[in-house]
Parts: sequence; C-alpha cells; structure tokens
Amino acid sequence: MHTHSHAPGQTHAHDPAGEHAHGHSHDHAHPPMSPSVLAWAMVATLGLVVAEVFGGFLGRSVALLNDAVHNLSDVPALGISWLAMRWAQRPADSEKTFGYHRSGTLAAFTNAIVLVLLSLWLGYEAIDRLRSPHQVVESWMIWTSIAALLVNGGITLALVRGHSDLNLRSILVHNFGDALSNLAIIVGAIIILYTRAAWIDPLLGLAIGLLVLYSSVGILRDSAHILLEGRPKCAGVEEVARAILTIENVYEVHDIHIWSLGGSHNALSCHARVPDMHMDQCEKIIAAIRKKLAEDFQIEHSTVQLERAGLPASSGYVMPEPIRKN
Repeated sequence: MHTHSHAPGQTHAHDPAGEHAHGHSHDHAHPPMSPSVLAWAMVATLGLVVAEVFGGFLGRSVALLNDAVHNLSDVPALGISWLAMRWAQRPADSEKTFGYHRSGTLAAFTNAIVLVLLSLWLGYEAIDRLRSPHQVVESWMIWTSIAALLVNGGITLALVRGHSDLNLRSILVHNFGDALSNLAIIVGAIIILYTRAAWIDPLLGLAIGLLVLYSSVGILRDSAHILLEGRPKCAGVEEVARAILTIENVYEVHDIHIWSLGGSHNALSCHARVPDMHMDQCEKIIAAIRKKLAEDFQIEHSTVQLERAGLPASSGYVMPEPIRKN
C-alpha cells in the first residue's frame, strides 16, 4: 500500500509535512532562490576572469593567473547549477517518477570533479614557480584582487540563502574560497611590496589550489553519497525502525530502505507486520507511520507494505535484521 497517496479521510497524515515546514523554517521561510541570481553571477564571474587574466599577465603574478583559472571554473559550475535549478522545478513525469530533485546533486558532483582536477593543476603550476620565483607588479595584484573581492563577496552574499541545498552549497563554498584567496593575494602583494619576497606569490597560488581541493572533496563525498542512494543523516535505520514500532499494532519492521532524493527530500520503503484487521484499520496504521516519519525524520515520501503477523517473511532481502518489539 502506497503511503504517499492522498486518500480521503487521511488528511491528518499530511499535517506533519506542514508542521515540519514550520519546524525547519531555515529551509522554507524564504521563497526559492531565482535561477536568475546564478545567471547574473555567471556574467559577473566572466568579467572577473578577463580582469584577472590581464592583471596576472601585466603584474606577472602566478597567484592572480591561478585565481583567474579558479574563477573560470566557476563559470561552467554556475551554468550547470543554473540548469539544475531550472530542472529541479520541473514536476515528476512518466520518465522521472520522483521528479528532478537530484539534478542539483548531479551538478554538484560534476562541479566537484572539475574542481579537484583544477586544484591539482594549480598546485603543480605553483610548485613549479616556487622553484624559480619571478618578481611581480604589486599594484596590479592589489587593485585586481580588490575588484575580484567585491565580485566574489557579492556572489557569496547572494547565494548564502541557499546554503542548505547541496548544488548551491558547492557554488557558495567555491565563491567564499575565492573571496578568501582574493584577501590573501592583497595581503601577499603588500608584503611583497615591502619585503621583495617573490616566493610569496607562488606560495599563495599553492594555498589557493589546496583550498579548492579541500572544499571540493567534501562536496564530492556528499553528492556521491546521495547519487549512490545513501541514507540521509537525519534518519538512522535502526532509529527509524524503532520509531515505527511505537505505532500501535505494529509488531515487526524489516526490509527498511531510506534514501535521499536530493535537497531536503527523503524517501523510505519498509515492510511492517500487523495482526489481522480490517482495511480501514490498516489505513490508520499507515497514516500514523507516515506522520511519525515526517515529523521525526523529515521523510516526506514513504511506502509501507503491511504483512500478517505469524506468516513467513515475504521479503528476500532484509536490511537490517528484523527489529521486533521486546
């Protein structure tokens, strides 16, 4: 029996979804971010890349050139994320029956792979320059980085509202890292101006590469977890099973599967054993289970198969071991 149906007489089962929305207002209090924010961010970033390339060549700064490449990697990332936001708004259809929630996760995964490769390349270039440092033109580094800081800082502030979305988080973290690297280049250029220590420039380039690598690995891990049907952090398997067992007349729970659809959308399927009873009583049990899952574990889409207690288990694959009431 599908617990996500809108059967008459079960409207109370949908209340928890509304209660959940109020209980987690940091995700839902604001209207969804418009994809146009990403479009404008992409245009601003392209302009910034051009400025940093000119500044890097004229200022002979590997840190600026590396940061230009770093910002250039934002352009396809923003483009993919913009497309993902548009796709995520599309309703479910006969081909994508769960909708397009994971399009953002796929975008984050793709972005992270690109960033990991770029960070390795940036690190290699910086190490090569460390072996033979070149004197830079500090004024170009300072003024170009100030302009870059304004752009990246503005994009970071525009995206901070969507920090809970993995797709937007990948862009937010990246732009926040950009802003930090701009600050570092400004400070480094001032130090070079007074000390003539040319090695500071490639050292900054290496640090920027490591920053990109660190932020990207976390996003790659989280997005891969969702794409591989990983369990959401808010719902432990045994914890969910024991919560279901608190529902009256549920004797056993087994064959539990919990996964994330992307963002805050979570789903579950399981088998529950109940005594012989009328269909209307079974529907009440299913509604109670659905309410429990929505309120306690943010699981908005649940499918529960009821089985008669005392019969052999019909499930060939049990995960975890059947959990019974003591």
